[in-house]
Amino acid sequence: MKAPRLCLIVFLPMLASLASAQEELRLWPDGAPGSEDWRFEETVTRNDGGDRVIANVREPTLTVFLPEPSAANGAAVIIAPGGALRVLGFDNEGVKVAEWLNERGIAAFVLKYRTLQVDPDAPPPAAPPAGMAGPGRTELVIRNANANPAPGNAALDEVLRFAIADAQEALKLVRARADEWNVDESRVGLMGFSAGGGVAVGTAMAPAGDAYPDFIATLYGPSLMDVELPDHAPPLFIAVGNAHFNVTNGCLALFAAWKAADKPAELHVYDQVSGGFGMGIRNLPVDGWIERFHEWMSARGLTPR
Repeated sequence: MKAPRLCLIVFLPMLASLASAQEELRLWPDGAPGSEDWRFEETVTRNDGGDRVIANVREPTLTVFLPEPSAANGAAVIIAPGGALRVLGFDNEGVKVAEWLNERGIAAFVLKYRTLQVDPDAPPPAAPPAGMAGPGRTELVIRNANANPAPGNAALDEVLRFAIADAQEALKLVRARADEWNVDESRVGLMGFSAGGGVAVGTAMAPAGDAYPDFIATLYGPSLMDVELPDHAPPLFIAVGNAHFNVTNGCLALFAAWKAADKPAELHVYDQVSGGFGMGIRNLPVDGWIERFHEWMSARGLTPR
């Protein structure tokens, strides 16, 4: 397969903080199709824990994290951070996951996909629904495993399509450079958090080919579109809190869709959890979700036992 033309973006302040990141590659060297006219500049801020949050992404990239060559086992995971399609939790739901996977011989790639353009001078939008349901709050009515909390929002629907296209381009890129990166082209998966999980699920609705994942994982990320599984649907791993408003039921519906189609799926629902968790430590069983994911990969023959 002919490798696509790539341009290396040098973001020195960002990459200086990613000691184990080898390079950051633009997915669309000639400009991401459909968003060429987006005008707001990308911004990077830090949350209370010091992790970076990226907004107004218009130039999608893939940051490469490779294990030591002697430890590489051929498996690869592309990681799509979450943030309601508006921002990306780049460290807690991206870089830290990649570094953990590298320690187990798995190549990892953090996807910076396109997000909703928001005028930085405009008042901040209301936060999307999260947390536990309470008085006056009604869970979504989920049909066709679609748990999109903002159905019919044209701008977000467009961003979702763009983000899925970015994920597909990332899958093609990893396979095109599989030999260079010590990756087995038949063991390239996609993991997403929150809205990034919806992006991962979206790739599973597409035709088979080099832009299709061999497996997907979604962490508190239900489908953001109707689920119509193809015959080649990949194995699915899900982890979610038991009281994550709208999201828990969405993930249960997603699991049910895979089960109804007789496709492999594993579901973990964690008690005492009402929101996203990423790589945070809560001293609860949910802290072990990534261990369960690694065990699942091993059980499916994606990594050595």
